[in-house]
Amino acid sequence: MHRVQSPTRRQKTPRQQTSAVLAMARLAVDVASEKQASDILMLDVRKLTPFTDYIIILTADNLRQINALAEDIRIGLKTEGVELHHREGTPESGWVLMDFADVVVHIFAPNQRTFYSLERVWEDARQVVRIQ
Repeated sequence: MHRVQSPTRRQKTPRQQTSAVLAMARLAVDVASEKQASDILMLDVRKLTPFTDYIIILTADNLRQINALAEDIRIGLKTEGVELHHREGTPESGWVLMDFADVVVHIFAPNQRTFYSLERVWEDARQVVRIQ
């Protein structure tokens, strides 16, 4: 596996940054898929918001899986040099948000994903990946 650096706008050209951020987002999707997350959705929100480039939404079947996915994604990205900037929520709440700056990951229990319906909030975003 190649090392993905957490891009900063001051260090890379726009093309290099876009490539590095996309690789980081795809790595998070790959980890989630390998760890049996369901209904994985990666959205390109660069044209819609300045606070992040990609949003990843995924579902976990139970509290244990929510916790395991959050930890595995954090470790997977950290191994590639990408640090977690902020984490909100708990497995018990059914929603964990992980902010890696240019990529934000939402891990939901099924009921919370339906209730919050982030797919509708970001309906104008371009789907990059959808794994059912």
